[in-house]
Amino acid sequence: MGEFVRLEVDEGIGTIRLDRPPMNALNKQVQEEIRACAHEAAARADVRAVIVYGGEKVFAAGADIKEMAEMSYPDMAARAHALSSSFSAVAEIPKPTVAAITGYALGGGFELALCCDRRIAGDNAKVGQPEILLGIIPGAGGTQRLARLVGPSRAKDIIYTGRFVGAEEALRIGMVDEVVAPDEVYAAARSWAGQFVNGASQALAAAKAAIDGGLETDLGNGLKLESHLFAALFATEDQKTGMRSFVENGPGKAKFTGR
Repeated sequence: MGEFVRLEVDEGIGTIRLDRPPMNALNKQVQEEIRACAHEAAARADVRAVIVYGGEKVFAAGADIKEMAEMSYPDMAARAHALSSSFSAVAEIPKPTVAAITGYALGGGFELALCCDRRIAGDNAKVGQPEILLGIIPGAGGTQRLARLVGPSRAKDIIYTGRFVGAEEALRIGMVDEVVAPDEVYAAARSWAGQFVNGASQALAAAKAAIDGGLETDLGNGLKLESHLFAALFATEDQKTGMRSFVENGPGKAKFTGR
């Protein structure tokens, strides 16, 4: 367990909990602890879905600028890949993931939320990529994942201006997927994640791999990837369980084991 980031597991749901008061600033140590928790969540069989959560007041207000301010070009050139890949470890968790956003999710904080499959925000949340105001650009996936999520024109507006986006606008343009009262954010994330605790975990992993992998290639290769993953599931016990249950009992009654 890290000093500032920990994985908490309860009833099949793993919560990657950021806890570096007051704003969960994402310094090098926090980034590496996020990576470690993501790898642990991916590997643990008792974790079937994952929430990324910064606490009741703030998700993460961005990078630790005090740490970053004095870094030179050679320093950052050596560090940039590690920064990006620490967040990508969350994107690569082969399980459903959801960011529970309270307060600010800015810069690296929103880049971390972008690594999740779904984003649930409090109605007082502020999200965005304000790096341009520091004379830099997003460096942990913001230019790539945000453009894929909301389209290049909207991503350019958000990144060029560095403006903070309120919860309602964020919902309207697709930066977040659900808006609830601030004190209901974590519960809403648990409700969404809880759907998958007894689900067909190998099929869920395959669905995630097919969707995410397809976004990185053309349609033809995406269809080939889908076909490969689809066929591979016929080697699992869950496929046999699910289809047998459907024939005998109708849809939605299967009890999957994850094998």
